Amino acid sequence: MISTSNFKIGITIIVNGEPYTIIWFQNHKPGKGGAIIRVKLQHFINKGFIERTFKSGEKFIVQRVISEKKQFLYKDNINNYNFIDMSTYEQIVIPTALLGKKINFLKEGTEIEVKYLNDKLVSVELPVNVELTIKEAECGLKGNSAVNMTKIVKLETGFKIRVPLFIKKGDIVKIDTRNGKYIERVNKIIK
Repeated sequence: MISTSNFKIGITIIVNGEPYTIIWFQNHKPGKGGAIIRVKLQHFINKGFIERTFKSGEKFIVQRVISEKKQFLYKDNINNYNFIDMSTYEQIVIPTALLGKKINFLKEGTEIEVKYLNDKLVSVELPVNVELTIKEAECGLKGNSAVNMTKIVKLETGFKIRVPLFIKKGDIVKIDTRNGKYIERVNKIIK
């Protein structure tokens, strides 16, 4: 149990039966009555935000959160994704259902962060940006240089995105994993 007087940013507590992480709080003492604590919370699993006000001294159950680094190895034939723990070298399997749309950005060697809430795997976090190779792309037409013209290409993971016309097959592009959008072409220097 933790009291509001011991709140710290990053602590995960139970509010209305759900796990929330404290991302901001402020102690407020109105002219009358006892102090209150204004808190901004982020749901631990679905990442939604709420704001609440608690009386000073209220108590909450603290949840134990463990973060571990994993590296993607391969996808097996039954749609499970196999990872290796970066510290113990043990392999774990993460089902597609938990990864969701994140599978569109997973290539061999991608490092992720997994979070356990009370020893149960509940969250998978990818890097904000990943670099992927273009596997299929139509050629841009000569003279077709209007501003903001795009085309659809297929990445090495099979995911399709919109990119500028100058991108071609074999190029490496940086993608934002939060929204699946093209950021820039990456120039790799081969030594």
